[in-house]
Amino acid sequence: MPPATVPPPQPPPSPIETLDQLTELLNNLLPSTLTITSFTSRWQILRTKLSTLKNLLTEISDSPHWSQNPLIPPLLPSLLATLRRCETLLHHCSNDAVFSRGKLLMQSDLDMAAGWLSKHINDLDLLLRSGVLHQSTAIVLSRPNSKEELEFFVKDLFTRLQIGGQEFKRKALDSLIEILSEDEKSANIVAKEGNVGFLISLLDLNNSHDSIRELAVTAVSMLVSAGDLPRKCVFEEGGLGPLLRMIESSSMSMKENAAMAVEFITADPDNAWAISAYSGVPTLIELCKSGSITAQSYAVGAIRNVSVVLPEEGCVPVLMELLVSGSPSAQGKAANCISILASSGESFRNLLIQEKGLNKLLHLFHECSNLDMLEHTLRAIYALSSSDMGYRVLSGSTPFILRIAELLQVGNVKLQHIAASLLANLSISEGNKRAVNGCLGSLVKLMDCVKPDGMQEVGAKALLSLLSVKSNRKELVRDEKSLMRLMQMLDPKNEVVLKKFPVAVVAAIMAGGSQSCRKKLVAAGACGYLQRLAEMDVAGAKKALQRLSGNRLTSIFTRTFRE
Repeated sequence: MPPATVPPPQPPPSPIETLDQLTELLNNLLPSTLTITSFTSRWQILRTKLSTLKNLLTEISDSPHWSQNPLIPPLLPSLLATLRRCETLLHHCSNDAVFSRGKLLMQSDLDMAAGWLSKHINDLDLLLRSGVLHQSTAIVLSRPNSKEELEFFVKDLFTRLQIGGQEFKRKALDSLIEILSEDEKSANIVAKEGNVGFLISLLDLNNSHDSIRELAVTAVSMLVSAGDLPRKCVFEEGGLGPLLRMIESSSMSMKENAAMAVEFITADPDNAWAISAYSGVPTLIELCKSGSITAQSYAVGAIRNVSVVLPEEGCVPVLMELLVSGSPSAQGKAANCISILASSGESFRNLLIQEKGLNKLLHLFHECSNLDMLEHTLRAIYALSSSDMGYRVLSGSTPFILRIAELLQVGNVKLQHIAASLLANLSISEGNKRAVNGCLGSLVKLMDCVKPDGMQEVGAKALLSLLSVKSNRKELVRDEKSLMRLMQMLDPKNEVVLKKFPVAVVAAIMAGGSQSCRKKLVAAGACGYLQRLAEMDVAGAKKALQRLSGNRLTSIFTRTFRE
């Protein structure tokens, strides 16, 4: 007996053929539902949904490119299967079969059918509202070259994310990540045109496959790092909570991206407070302890951001650990966080001192060479200098005094500002003041700086502190460049510098009555400038002039200068 021949598999029906079947089935179902006498309220709900589906399918068939859209082929057969289930339920409810099946079971089946129809309605409505059915797929497959094309591209991506299966989602997320890597403008379009709330829902452990979650958190982290608008959008769509949950339970690579996103979101003080609503600080502290080097850096950065609005003592121990053993990035952020905490109140300063924070900061300060880390470390040291213990330790540390004097000569403006503030405020021994006289000229320059605010004042105060030593006063007037700069600052025509600062410096130079210092100042023209400033009632000018004008010869110099 010859073997039976297997017929070749039939090709699946085209989208147009499936749409025709759906339309025919709906045309039969809708009038039939009017004759049902069992479970009438449930069938009223089903009839409304079926009618909505018919309208949506009609609208889809009127769209010029609906059959070309790759999302349609998997949607229509699934909808057809659901309608056939509804047809079966209609048959059961039209005769006595309903009673043989049981009323509770039938109620459950009808409710499930309503849920299936709602899902299909949502998917079809999304397709129509996105506008992707009105465009050729060619634009989707090609690289968007204009703003309009990019807007459509983003709408198409998010439509695929919400309707498509796993493969559609993966490809859409890959394309989204590629767009976000380009520039801030692209990220703004994603925030405006995309469904960011749905993107955030993909972070949920119960809603997504791990590969989808990993791509989704990468996209979210790139989105929040791109600018204020995307960051605000992610926060307002509730992104902070799911990101913190990912830090608690996910792979290390996902934890890194989630922590990065949290750091960027909390960079806005208006967002940082929300961490407490999710009990997020303990989560970040735990990541600092057990996370990778990258994750630790992001986590301590987020803790630093939160500390600006909500300082917590519980983070102090882990900050101490990171100062010693963290990566350079984590060390810098930990030092920055310590400076914020130390500035928030005496109790935090005392706690940081008790935890050996100042000792660890000083060790880091002397060892590090990275300018950003150096700045954060020095700011933290400055914040702790206002405590009694910190003040005593720093005032008596010769290596520290020498290092900040060095920074005054070779550091950037920010470092010079902090270093000058420390020199101005600490009680430094005369020996150490003599040891750092090489920075006198740098302090004179700082007095001539417009920015940052307060630079002229701290420069003058630090200089006045060092000029309490006689040898430093002589050293300053021997430096012709610094002396000429000081005279320029005394000139009433120079409106950049507040006159009280150079006047105070001249008075300090003359405090010891040194004849050599007097001669240098007179020869440089200080008398004439002070005379004019005294006439302008500048504070301290008259007294400084009296100290400087010790004989008739000086009066002659003054009169000659004025003429």
